[in-house]
Amino acid sequence: MARQKVLRTKHEKRDMVEFACNAVMECDRCQRKQKNRAFCYFCQSIQRLPQCGECGKVKCMLKSGDCIVKHPGQYTTGLQMVGAICDFCEAWICHGKKCLTTHACACALQDAKCIECEREVWDHGGRIFSCSFCDNYLCEDDQFEHQASCQIIEQESLKCMSCNKHGQVSCLRCKLCWCDDHVRRKGVKYERNAPIPCPKCGFETNETKELSMSTKTHKYGRQQEGETDDMSDRYYAWQSGATSSSYRENEDEDDEGDDDSYEYPTSDEDEESSEEEEKDDKK
Repeated sequence: MARQKVLRTKHEKRDMVEFACNAVMECDRCQRKQKNRAFCYFCQSIQRLPQCGECGKVKCMLKSGDCIVKHPGQYTTGLQMVGAICDFCEAWICHGKKCLTTHACACALQDAKCIECEREVWDHGGRIFSCSFCDNYLCEDDQFEHQASCQIIEQESLKCMSCNKHGQVSCLRCKLCWCDDHVRRKGVKYERNAPIPCPKCGFETNETKELSMSTKTHKYGRQQEGETDDMSDRYYAWQSGATSSSYRENEDEDDEGDDDSYEYPTSDEDEESSEEEEKDDKK
């Protein structure tokens, strides 16, 4: 029974790169690699051998089958094999009845919107990937940068969100930690030896010690070391990109401007007081 269950769920747990609608395609005209599409994303040319986005074939060899367009006694390639274009993944669908009736409802790229740049399939020419930690969609440009910084908890410690205990399990989608007591909901039955879903988003949780999770740090926040008043000018100048040589030049200019022979202006009251002091000294 367990083996049959794995076989039934095998199609649902396929990797994103294994689907035919997300296969690699090289344009015949501009020689650029991209996702499997009906038209080239860069030069809008049609491929010489279109590939079906559901079954992945480029040549229909069924002389008698479920083909909508009958071709008895001959094989079909090119546009003779095409039956439709998917609105979600922008790939050709062959004229087989099974592919035409099932692909649109079960297309793997229906909600394929990159979590980083928020671009859909029609907005970029690359392939679609899924993050190995949070299982969100990623475009080809942001996949490495996102996965490198995905194991970060959106808080300053690994404590549980409901209590002060250490979070034994973590959710990589909502970036929160939970203890063993608060990760389980009351009145909900959980499968034995199965990962417990997150009580907030329902995504599968994993043990924190197995994920090497790190906490969120603030470069410019209350965790930053405070600067003294004397160093405030230098600190802000350092933030604006000034170098130490510029500090020295400015200090040299200030020193040159300061001269001992310079006479400071005095007011009339200061002059009168100085004259009275001289008279007292004479007496």
